[in-house]
Amino acid sequence: MRDAYTEQLDELAGFLAGMCNDVATAMEKATRALLEADLQLAEEVIAEDIHIDQIRYAAEEKAFALLVLQAPVATDLRNVVSAIHGAGDIERMGDLALHVAQAARRRHPQPVLPAEIAPYFAEMGRIGVALARKAVEVINTRDLAAAAELEADDDAMDDLHKHMFTVLMDRNWSHGVEAAVDVTLLARFYERYADHAVAVARRIVYVITGQMPGPLSV
Repeated sequence: MRDAYTEQLDELAGFLAGMCNDVATAMEKATRALLEADLQLAEEVIAEDIHIDQIRYAAEEKAFALLVLQAPVATDLRNVVSAIHGAGDIERMGDLALHVAQAARRRHPQPVLPAEIAPYFAEMGRIGVALARKAVEVINTRDLAAAAELEADDDAMDDLHKHMFTVLMDRNWSHGVEAAVDVTLLARFYERYADHAVAVARRIVYVITGQMPGPLSV
């Protein structure tokens, strides 16, 4: 029975890793849609979001079944509880990618971003996707060093997010209120996406060590 239980826990982790891969792909597509005013890509992200939601529900059902039927304790209990919370974090990452895609669709065929702002969002997209991919690695390997790296990698996203306020407050901003609102919201979407990826890594640290970290450390 223990072997079967371990397999169920591994399957639960597989759900989370698969979800995390999906939201990385979603943000990758959404960023391209944003930068290239690609309506087809935006529509793909929007349509595929329901699949991410369905995986979350399936993961939560499996986790609740383990709680009820197996009454896990210690590390096993941390595994199950962290999976429930982690599924929520990852599903939220999918929602944030969805918001980016919806912005691209809303402004199509016009570009959402002023040309000089676009490179910042290309970098935000790159960092966000890399964080999600690294979160997959952390889920699969339970590598504390890789988990700690996510915290440091997230600093670059935070710096870009803060820089957007400097850009928007510049007296030479000439793109109007509508563009400023788009830039503000989109920067927040990327910043929150990265925060949720870090939260996933923190939950794995909790599973391994029994302590929820502040700043991640090994």
